[in-house]
Amino acid sequence: MAYVVTENCIKCKFTDCVDVCPVDCFREGPNFLVIDPGECIDCTLCVAECPAEAIYAEDDVPDAQRAFIALNAELARIWPAIVESKGALPDADEWNRKPDKLKDLLR
Repeated sequence: MAYVVTENCIKCKFTDCVDVCPVDCFREGPNFLVIDPGECIDCTLCVAECPAEAIYAEDDVPDAQRAFIALNAELARIWPAIVESKGALPDADEWNRKPDKLKDLLR
């Protein structure tokens, strides 16, 4: 079972989670991070580090966010790995916890 980055990461892209990942399974897009399900070892370290509380175990992803399981897998195949943290997006705090951000996802 892999971990999944869900909607609240969109337009925030805090990268605290990246520093604690022992297998570098995060992939970076323009305004969102995903977890490569083939690389994730289910260590749970990233969950506590996410200021946006956007990371869930695959089995625990809320029903309204289930599409993000497939989205993480899809985007992990094309986005590059991110192996060290960097600053969040400039207006991340304003976007944190805002609903309905999937339409804002940049690929």
